[in-house]
Amino acid sequence: MCRYVSSEEVPVDRQTLSIMKACELVGVSRRTIYNWIASGKVEYVRTAGGSVRIFADTLWRSPNDSARARSTAVQTAATR
Repeated sequence: MCRYVSSEEVPVDRQTLSIMKACELVGVSRRTIYNWIASGKVEYVRTAGGSVRIFADTLWRSPNDSARARSTAVQTAATR
């Protein structure tokens, strides 16, 4: 997945996860993930087929988390 940032339109790759993978990773139910989507707590994208994919980096946006902890979690998710 790509998204464009700034006026220069430089593509930025972001790891996405299925709803079920996000549930397993964070340890919450599907309903919780959908509630987070509705409240804006996580960012998502809809695929051409209509599926919802969660941006992995938005699952760890707590003020107590460091960028390093998020990076490690995303790398772990990618290897599963």
